[in-house]
Amino acid sequence: MTREVAATLAVAAVAFTLLSPQLVSARSLDDSKLSPSDVPSTMAPQERAQLMVPAQGALVRTLDARDMQAGQEFRVILSRTVRLKDGPELPKGTQLIGAIAADPANANDKSKIELRFTQAVLKGGKTLPIIATVVGVYAPVNDDSDGHPVIAGTQEANTWNSKILEVDQIEPETGVELRSSIASENSGTLVSTKHGAIKLPAGTEIALAIALQKNS
Repeated sequence: MTREVAATLAVAAVAFTLLSPQLVSARSLDDSKLSPSDVPSTMAPQERAQLMVPAQGALVRTLDARDMQAGQEFRVILSRTVRLKDGPELPKGTQLIGAIAADPANANDKSKIELRFTQAVLKGGKTLPIIATVVGVYAPVNDDSDGHPVIAGTQEANTWNSKILEVDQIEPETGVELRSSIASENSGTLVSTKHGAIKLPAGTEIALAIALQKNS
């Protein structure tokens, strides 16, 4: 399956940050001195990325911009178990809760949706506050090249790593462009690449970088 994906390795941005103390105070990226409870919005992007781990899952229900408004909830169910850094395990089947961050915009015949994940709900009902950045969106696949069924959320490997601070991905099969940044308070923005409102069917794969959020 051909995927047109452009992930920005923000090495230059990191170097600029470290060489510009008047903008951001540089700190050592010593994992032993950081924990998921230290993930404030003011943390430098590269430090936040050090606390995040890859995850992937599938949309539980269809996400249609025509029927959505700011604050409306959507869910992604994890297709694999995720071990958070210095934190609990999110078992396969955990639901990640997100919301539409702003009313879906329509300008110049192009639809746009801003997403924000806020919590994980374990099977027993326990909830955990999270931050997450969407690093990939892929159309659901019914059968692989050998004709076997594909479990929703498992058809694409999540190759995100902590050096990738920004993502710009065009997914022809879903008709959307993904724009996301580790530094943003939102998890990502979807923009249509063709006429009409964005519509992602149930089973659409969502790849993420995820961490625990600091308790308020």
